[in-house]
Amino acid sequence: MRKGESTRQRIIVQAAPLFNQNGLAGCSMQDIMDATGLEKGGLYRHFSSKEELAAECLKYSLLLVFKARTGGAEQVPNAIDKLRYLVDRFISTPSPLKGGCPLMNAAIDADGGSPRLRRLTQEALQEWKSRLMQILKDGLERREVVSSVDPVRVANTFIAVLEGSLLISRIEGSSRAREDARCTLNTLLDGLSPVGSAERGARSVSRRARDRAAGLVKASPLL
Repeated sequence: MRKGESTRQRIIVQAAPLFNQNGLAGCSMQDIMDATGLEKGGLYRHFSSKEELAAECLKYSLLLVFKARTGGAEQVPNAIDKLRYLVDRFISTPSPLKGGCPLMNAAIDADGGSPRLRRLTQEALQEWKSRLMQILKDGLERREVVSSVDPVRVANTFIAVLEGSLLISRIEGSSRAREDARCTLNTLLDGLSPVGSAERGARSVSRRARDRAAGLVKASPLL
Protein backbone atom coordinates (compact mmCIF):
# COMPACT_ATOMS: atom_id res chain seq x y z
CA MET A 1 0.00 0.00 0.00
CA ARG A 2 1.38 3.39 -0.99
CA LYS A 3 1.88 6.10 1.63
CA GLY A 4 -1.08 8.14 0.42
CA GLU A 5 -3.39 5.13 0.52
CA SER A 6 -2.07 4.19 3.95
CA THR A 7 -2.74 7.68 5.29
CA ARG A 8 -6.22 7.71 3.80
CA GLN A 9 -7.06 4.38 5.45
CA ARG A 10 -5.66 5.57 8.77
CA ILE A 11 -7.93 8.61 8.66
CA ILE A 12 -10.95 6.40 8.02
CA VAL A 13 -10.08 4.05 10.88
CA GLN A 14 -9.56 6.92 13.33
CA ALA A 15 -12.58 8.97 12.22
CA ALA A 16 -15.08 6.09 12.00
CA PRO A 17 -15.80 5.92 15.76
CA LEU A 18 -16.39 9.69 15.83
CA PHE A 19 -19.03 9.57 13.10
CA ASN A 20 -20.57 6.44 14.61
CA GLN A 21 -21.03 8.16 17.96
CA ASN A 22 -21.84 11.71 16.89
CA GLY A 23 -23.21 11.54 13.35
CA LEU A 24 -22.35 13.76 10.42
CA ALA A 25 -23.53 17.03 11.95
CA GLY A 26 -22.20 16.26 15.41
CA CYS A 27 -18.68 15.42 14.24
CA SER A 28 -16.65 18.55 13.52
CA MET A 29 -13.56 18.86 11.39
CA GLN A 30 -11.72 19.85 14.56
CA ASP A 31 -12.73 16.56 16.16
CA ILE A 32 -11.31 14.71 13.16
CA MET A 33 -8.14 16.80 13.17
CA ASP A 34 -7.64 16.06 16.86
CA ALA A 35 -8.16 12.32 16.33
CA THR A 36 -5.89 12.02 13.29
CA GLY A 37 -3.25 14.61 14.12
CA LEU A 38 -3.69 16.15 10.66
CA GLU A 39 -4.48 19.71 9.66
CA LYS A 40 -7.55 20.51 7.60
CA GLY A 41 -5.50 20.75 4.41
CA GLY A 42 -4.10 17.27 5.06
CA LEU A 43 -7.61 15.86 5.41
CA TYR A 44 -8.90 17.56 2.26
CA ARG A 45 -5.96 16.16 0.36
CA HIS A 46 -7.59 12.74 0.74
CA PHE A 47 -11.31 13.62 0.95
CA SER A 48 -13.16 16.32 -0.93
CA SER A 49 -15.62 16.96 1.90
CA LYS A 50 -16.64 15.86 5.38
CA GLU A 51 -19.57 14.01 3.82
CA GLU A 52 -17.22 11.97 1.62
CA LEU A 53 -15.15 11.04 4.67
CA ALA A 54 -18.32 10.13 6.59
CA ALA A 55 -19.44 7.90 3.72
CA GLU A 56 -16.11 6.07 3.62
CA CYS A 57 -16.19 5.70 7.40
CA LEU A 58 -19.69 4.21 7.21
CA LYS A 59 -18.58 1.67 4.60
CA TYR A 60 -15.65 0.72 6.80
CA SER A 61 -17.82 0.52 9.94
CA LEU A 62 -20.45 -1.68 8.32
CA LEU A 63 -17.82 -4.06 6.96
CA LEU A 64 -16.10 -4.24 10.35
CA VAL A 65 -19.33 -5.10 12.17
CA PHE A 66 -20.39 -7.56 9.46
CA LYS A 67 -17.14 -9.50 9.84
CA ALA A 68 -17.41 -9.50 13.62
CA ARG A 69 -21.00 -10.74 13.68
CA THR A 70 -20.95 -13.26 10.84
CA GLY A 71 -17.45 -14.75 10.95
CA GLY A 72 -17.56 -18.54 10.70
CA ALA A 73 -21.12 -18.73 9.40
CA GLU A 74 -19.93 -20.10 6.06
CA GLN A 75 -18.74 -23.22 7.90
CA VAL A 76 -22.26 -24.07 9.13
CA PRO A 77 -23.92 -26.25 6.46
CA ASN A 78 -27.58 -26.43 7.51
CA ALA A 79 -29.72 -23.36 6.84
CA ILE A 80 -31.54 -23.40 10.19
CA ASP A 81 -28.30 -23.96 12.12
CA LYS A 82 -26.65 -21.15 10.16
CA LEU A 83 -29.44 -18.75 11.09
CA ARG A 84 -29.19 -19.79 14.75
CA TYR A 85 -25.46 -19.16 14.57
CA LEU A 86 -26.03 -15.67 13.15
CA VAL A 87 -28.55 -14.88 15.90
CA ASP A 88 -26.09 -15.96 18.59
CA ARG A 89 -23.24 -14.01 17.00
CA PHE A 90 -25.35 -10.87 16.70
CA ILE A 91 -26.57 -11.04 20.30
CA SER A 92 -23.26 -12.07 21.85
CA THR A 93 -20.80 -9.96 19.84
CA PRO A 94 -20.67 -6.29 20.80
CA SER A 95 -20.03 -3.71 18.12
CA PRO A 96 -16.26 -3.29 17.61
CA LEU A 97 -16.91 0.44 17.27
CA LYS A 98 -17.75 2.90 20.02
CA GLY A 99 -21.33 4.04 19.70
CA GLY A 100 -22.98 0.73 18.90
CA CYS A 101 -24.55 -0.49 15.67
CA PRO A 102 -23.44 1.68 12.71
CA LEU A 103 -26.46 0.68 10.62
CA MET A 104 -28.91 1.90 13.25
CA ASN A 105 -26.89 5.04 13.93
CA ALA A 106 -26.56 5.89 10.25
CA ALA A 107 -30.25 5.27 9.60
CA ILE A 108 -31.20 7.73 12.32
CA ASP A 109 -28.52 10.24 11.35
CA ALA A 110 -29.27 10.14 7.61
CA ASP A 111 -33.05 10.40 8.00
CA GLY A 112 -33.78 13.72 6.34
CA GLY A 113 -30.06 14.46 6.17
CA SER A 114 -27.36 13.37 3.75
CA PRO A 115 -28.79 11.56 0.68
CA ARG A 116 -25.42 9.88 0.20
CA LEU A 117 -25.39 8.36 3.67
CA ARG A 118 -29.05 7.43 3.40
CA ARG A 119 -28.35 5.56 0.16
CA LEU A 120 -25.48 3.67 1.78
CA THR A 121 -27.73 2.76 4.70
CA GLN A 122 -30.44 1.47 2.37
CA GLU A 123 -27.89 -0.58 0.44
CA ALA A 124 -26.50 -2.08 3.65
CA LEU A 125 -29.97 -3.03 4.85
CA GLN A 126 -30.84 -4.59 1.51
CA GLU A 127 -27.58 -6.53 1.50
CA TRP A 128 -28.33 -7.91 4.97
CA LYS A 129 -31.83 -8.91 3.90
CA SER A 130 -30.50 -10.53 0.74
CA ARG A 131 -28.00 -12.64 2.70
CA LEU A 132 -30.71 -13.91 5.05
CA MET A 133 -33.08 -14.59 2.17
CA GLN A 134 -30.41 -16.53 0.28
CA ILE A 135 -29.79 -18.76 3.30
CA LEU A 136 -33.53 -19.48 3.45
CA LYS A 137 -33.77 -20.10 -0.30
CA ASP A 138 -30.86 -22.51 -0.16
CA GLY A 139 -32.56 -24.24 2.76
CA LEU A 140 -35.79 -24.53 0.81
CA GLU A 141 -33.97 -26.14 -2.10
CA ARG A 142 -32.31 -28.65 0.23
CA ARG A 143 -35.56 -29.21 2.18
CA GLU A 144 -33.96 -27.96 5.36
CA VAL A 145 -36.73 -25.36 5.70
CA VAL A 146 -40.48 -25.98 5.61
CA SER A 147 -41.95 -25.22 2.19
CA SER A 148 -44.43 -22.62 3.48
CA VAL A 149 -41.67 -20.18 4.49
CA ASP A 150 -41.65 -16.69 2.96
CA PRO A 151 -37.96 -15.64 2.90
CA VAL A 152 -38.78 -11.93 2.68
CA ARG A 153 -41.06 -12.02 5.71
CA VAL A 154 -38.59 -14.02 7.78
CA ALA A 155 -35.68 -11.75 6.84
CA ASN A 156 -37.68 -8.64 7.75
CA THR A 157 -38.67 -10.21 11.07
CA PHE A 158 -35.08 -11.18 11.89
CA ILE A 159 -33.73 -7.70 11.26
CA ALA A 160 -36.59 -5.96 13.05
CA VAL A 161 -36.22 -8.12 16.17
CA LEU A 162 -32.42 -7.90 16.31
CA GLU A 163 -32.15 -4.16 15.66
CA GLY A 164 -35.11 -3.44 17.94
CA SER A 165 -33.48 -5.40 20.75
CA LEU A 166 -30.33 -3.28 20.39
CA LEU A 167 -32.35 -0.09 20.63
CA ILE A 168 -34.20 -1.24 23.75
CA SER A 169 -30.99 -2.50 25.36
CA ARG A 170 -29.31 0.83 24.71
CA ILE A 171 -32.17 2.80 26.24
CA GLU A 172 -32.59 0.50 29.25
CA GLY A 173 -28.89 -0.21 29.75
CA SER A 174 -29.67 -3.90 30.02
CA SER A 175 -29.09 -7.04 27.95
CA ARG A 176 -32.58 -8.41 28.72
CA ALA A 177 -34.09 -7.31 25.39
CA ARG A 178 -31.26 -8.94 23.43
CA GLU A 179 -31.72 -12.22 25.29
CA ASP A 180 -35.46 -12.04 24.67
CA ALA A 181 -34.71 -11.53 20.98
CA ARG A 182 -32.49 -14.61 20.96
CA CYS A 183 -35.25 -16.69 22.56
CA THR A 184 -37.94 -15.36 20.19
CA LEU A 185 -35.91 -15.96 17.04
CA ASN A 186 -34.86 -19.45 18.14
CA THR A 187 -38.53 -20.27 18.66
CA LEU A 188 -39.25 -18.93 15.19
CA LEU A 189 -36.48 -21.11 13.77
CA ASP A 190 -37.98 -24.15 15.49
CA GLY A 191 -41.06 -23.54 13.37
CA LEU A 192 -39.05 -23.20 10.17
CA SER A 193 -37.32 -26.55 10.60
CA PRO A 194 -39.08 -29.63 9.17
CA VAL A 195 -37.80 -31.60 12.14
CA GLY A 196 -39.11 -29.04 14.59
CA SER A 197 -42.49 -28.94 12.84
CA ALA A 198 -42.76 -32.73 12.91
CA GLU A 199 -41.86 -32.85 16.59
CA ARG A 200 -44.48 -30.21 17.42
CA GLY A 201 -47.08 -32.11 15.43
CA ALA A 202 -46.27 -35.32 17.27
CA ARG A 203 -46.44 -33.53 20.63
CA SER A 204 -49.80 -32.03 19.67
CA VAL A 205 -51.22 -35.43 18.70
CA SER A 206 -49.84 -37.00 21.88
CA ARG A 207 -51.31 -34.20 24.00
CA ARG A 208 -54.76 -34.64 22.43
CA ALA A 209 -54.56 -38.40 23.05
CA ARG A 210 -53.69 -37.82 26.72
CA ASP A 211 -56.51 -35.33 27.08
CA ARG A 212 -59.03 -37.75 25.56
CA ALA A 213 -57.84 -40.50 27.89
CA ALA A 214 -58.30 -38.17 30.83
CA GLY A 215 -61.77 -37.21 29.60
CA LEU A 216 -60.73 -33.62 28.91
CA VAL A 217 -61.52 -33.80 25.17
CA LYS A 218 -64.54 -35.45 23.59
CA ALA A 219 -63.42 -38.14 21.18
CA SER A 220 -64.28 -37.45 17.54
CA PRO A 221 -65.85 -40.27 15.53
CA LEU A 222 -63.43 -39.36 12.73
CA LEU A 223 -60.37 -40.19 14.84
